[in-house]
Amino acid sequence: MNGPVADEPRLRRLLDGPDLAWLVNRIRRRLERGRPLTGSVSLASPTLAQRVAVERLLGRVPGGGESLTVRLDALDAVLRRSGISQEGLPAAVAALTGPVVVLREARLTEEQAWEDAYAPLTLLAHDEPLLAEWAARARANGLVRRIAGTPVEARAVLEQAARVLRGLPAEPPRSLAVYAADILGSAHALDDGTPVASIVLSGVRSITGHPDGAGAAWRRAAWASAGLLRDDVSSTVLTLNVRGTPALDWMADSGEPCVLTLRQLARHPPLSSAAVVHICENPAVLSAAADIHGVDCLPLICLQGQPSAAALTLLSRLRRLGATLRYHGDFDWGGLRIATTLLRHAPWQPWRYTAGDYRAAVAAADQPPSPLAGYPAASPWDPDLASALAEHGVRIEEEAVLNGLLGDLGR
Repeated sequence: MNGPVADEPRLRRLLDGPDLAWLVNRIRRRLERGRPLTGSVSLASPTLAQRVAVERLLGRVPGGGESLTVRLDALDAVLRRSGISQEGLPAAVAALTGPVVVLREARLTEEQAWEDAYAPLTLLAHDEPLLAEWAARARANGLVRRIAGTPVEARAVLEQAARVLRGLPAEPPRSLAVYAADILGSAHALDDGTPVASIVLSGVRSITGHPDGAGAAWRRAAWASAGLLRDDVSSTVLTLNVRGTPALDWMADSGEPCVLTLRQLARHPPLSSAAVVHICENPAVLSAAADIHGVDCLPLICLQGQPSAAALTLLSRLRRLGATLRYHGDFDWGGLRIATTLLRHAPWQPWRYTAGDYRAAVAAADQPPSPLAGYPAASPWDPDLASALAEHGVRIEEEAVLNGLLGDLGR
């Protein structure tokens, strides 16, 4: 049908008044919910003006009941018969209040748009099982919607995030800016605060086991755990009597601790390794080993908490050279998490770090140990260890078993 479907000036004089606003709004809500315009609508306790407006609209004498009822088919007939709205009530309401979108259809359309937006995340979870749980969590907790806002923005962000995550952890470690430029075409694409960086950092924790946190220092460490560095000198690892380069050999000849940067390891990696390399969590162990054994100490590497990119680079290199890695850490939930992270990147054998060792340390403690704090963690190298910690509920730091560790490190 050509021409306008409603005579808007007449329509506005008839229906677009404050006393009929309730009626127009009720009809619009029905249309938005996909309900037919049949039956009637009622208004409880109408004002006299509202009652008069309805009776004038339908051409009848005002009634005196407690409520006001309008039959929708009667109103539709008035509009069609008078020529004010050739397509009746639906067209009239749209002319007065704007296009009507059926809410159910709109929700379905939006849900489908979001499902399409999540496609890169779904494919990533399928291809990278390690990220499957994180991907499901990112959808369920609304992370992507909060960061991206719209399905179109989300699709673009997730496509970029998936490309970044597929290449992690970076081995060997490399500059974050260079990696961003190579993968996304911009050295600033993974700068702090960008939507892509926020989503990637969330996924990095699933890849590396890096603990939750916040702040610039935490972000730097989280990137480094995935092999992406703000620079190549801030990531370091503490060693004692590790050999394989002229500089390392010189330090080992003096029996003194040595701090290696990622830059040094990338440019001058060790060319040889001892058959066994011990690893500890706390610097106090390495310092005591240097004091007690000096040049006679077996090779020892200290993580100083979560393994840095430099530590992972060195340990991976030593493993490729044939070294067997033996690890000890604090007997607490944080220690188990650190050990598990290291196990993913550089498989090791326990060094006095089993359930039996923990129980023996608890029994031998001179003073009551501190209670465990934080959330429980697994111990995949010895599942009984996590159970033993939960059973006893106390933490044993490396310093408490230092004598046993030092006894193993002498030549």
